[in-house]
Amino acid sequence: MSPPAPQPEVRKNIQQFLRSFLGLIRILQIVFGAGLWVTIAANKYEGSIHFVLFVAVLFWLLTLALFFLTLLDKQDLVPLLGGDRWLTTNLAHDVAAAVLYLPAIGVMIYKTDRNSYCNLEKYKHPCVYKAYLTAAVFACLCCLSYLLSVIYGACRKCRGEQTVI
Repeated sequence: MSPPAPQPEVRKNIQQFLRSFLGLIRILQIVFGAGLWVTIAANKYEGSIHFVLFVAVLFWLLTLALFFLTLLDKQDLVPLLGGDRWLTTNLAHDVAAAVLYLPAIGVMIYKTDRNSYCNLEKYKHPCVYKAYLTAAVFACLCCLSYLLSVIYGACRKCRGEQTVI
């Protein structure tokens, strides 16, 4: 027995969100965030890299939740934060993510620089330089995508709008 087909209105809302600026930027945030934490988790890491991994996984999960709640138009089910406050909730999430990604970028750049000695052709031991460099690029892309969504959300909020689309 197959599940019932989505109603035309629901399908229209899904398509509208996926084609919106926020829908596209959320997809980029999810992809870049996954790239960051997978790059770190797949390689040896220690010390302050744990903070970067914490930021990446936390905001990846929160962004997934925001994405699917908005995609399925279920933000009214979120107590205290949903409904008319959904734009403010998204804006607060994006500001927090952008702010916490800034020190994460700093940590990744510092760790990349500290491991730059092993970027030589003749160096034969295991080296995490390329992994840290890749993670630093993903962290920068994540921060940029969250900053773009902050600007977008702030513009909508200043215009007096209450929806994210």
